[in-house]
Amino acid sequence: MKFLPLKKFLPLMPLGIAIVAGISMQVFFPQLPLLAIRMDFGTGLMFLGGLTSLVWEAVSITRAAAEEEKQRCIEEARAEQGDARRRFVRRLDHEVKNPLTAMRAALANLPDATSAEERAQLREEILHQMERLGRLVSDLRKLAELEERPIEELPVNLEELLNEVIETARSNPDRAECQVRLAISNVPWALPPVNGDPDLLFLAFYNLVDNALKFTQPENPIEIRAFEDGHLLSVEIADSGPGIPPEDQDRVFEELFRGANARGIEGSGLGLALVQRIIQRHGGKTTLRSRPGQGTVFTVRLPVQKAPSSPKSSNN
Repeated sequence: MKFLPLKKFLPLMPLGIAIVAGISMQVFFPQLPLLAIRMDFGTGLMFLGGLTSLVWEAVSITRAAAEEEKQRCIEEARAEQGDARRRFVRRLDHEVKNPLTAMRAALANLPDATSAEERAQLREEILHQMERLGRLVSDLRKLAELEERPIEELPVNLEELLNEVIETARSNPDRAECQVRLAISNVPWALPPVNGDPDLLFLAFYNLVDNALKFTQPENPIEIRAFEDGHLLSVEIADSGPGIPPEDQDRVFEELFRGANARGIEGSGLGLALVQRIIQRHGGKTTLRSRPGQGTVFTVRLPVQKAPSSPKSSNN
């Protein structure tokens, strides 16, 4: 049943209340002179009219304050967006300038190289910096595509996906000795699947595992733990690396941000930003907790796949 908005009846409230008051006085106080009743009726009507004006004035003031607060929030959001854009441009300039400077130096020194070994090293440095720029451009393109690209919604078995991520991460010869432990909660039932794009989810978890391996010594393990948590499926990637300073923890998901303890580690600074965008597109959330000198745990929470509703039985 649809009701009319209350505000449509507000102008009639004084008249209605006055009529009710007049009838009540006539019924309960018949001995009062008619003039007194009329005077009370008129006084009540004036009073209620003034009260209604005050109410409308209060509503107008409240609306104006709400609109002012809304505009203030919009302006703050625009200012923050502008600051974020400027930070991104500065970081991009830094990330592009470093490999270009290294390539320029190698090219300048190449004619003066006196041995084949020295020339080979300079060429190797140029190729390395070109690959670094290529990865940066590739990650920037992936971030841009995530804003517009439609994602698949397929049932994804996270246990199989995480095993594939670990196998791919350890295929790097430098990571062959790294210890990666996977703990899947399968009791009393197996992990439910999640709806999503298998390729994008693979990229998100690969970036998290690769990030953990970068900051962990080969003799120290990293742990991946997956378990069902109500209507969510949680995956934790835990390492025993140097940890993230408290002042950097709120900024690690920003594009091209490089923390103080990550500046000596190769990377584009876009990996965690990609992770966050991918998980957000899947209706999930990425958080972290870290203790400097002890390690870091990244937690990804994704909604589990909804079970299909059983068809209603029909009675013949």
